[in-house]
Amino acid sequence: MVRFKNRWFLVEFITVSPESSQQPSFDSKQLYSAVRQSVISNFGDTGWGAVGMSLTIKYFSPTTNICIIRVARDQHKLAWGAITLLTSVNGVRIIPNVVHVSGTIKHTQLAAIKHNREIISRFRARAKNPAAYHAQDSYEPYLVQSTREIEVLQE
Repeated sequence: MVRFKNRWFLVEFITVSPESSQQPSFDSKQLYSAVRQSVISNFGDTGWGAVGMSLTIKYFSPTTNICIIRVARDQHKLAWGAITLLTSVNGVRIIPNVVHVSGTIKHTQLAAIKHNREIISRFRARAKNPAAYHAQDSYEPYLVQSTREIEVLQE
């Protein structure tokens, strides 16, 4: 039995538009298509041939713009380059920020949950809500739901 070794990317897509607080108008399928196009335009068909079979988007949150991407270990640098060279997804200008790279999904899940909490705390600070109201704001159900969704991801 052969074990396939992967690399897991945790990527945050920062929107560049003046209305950066509004949610992006793209989903995981459009994101996959944009990464595919980035690989093809920057590394050619040979690059896509190397990366294409193993590249998958396992999780995408339109609320916090974070994404978990899996790719084969041997081609992870090619995929990383294509991700960082992305400039837009479905007409939305973005800046990709690779937050974490790991060899296991478990470490990526832990980093994603931690990063989600950091982003939500930034949202709360921007809204200037007192700390006592955090348990009652609209982000708490999202944190619970996203944590569950991230924890159930499997290779």
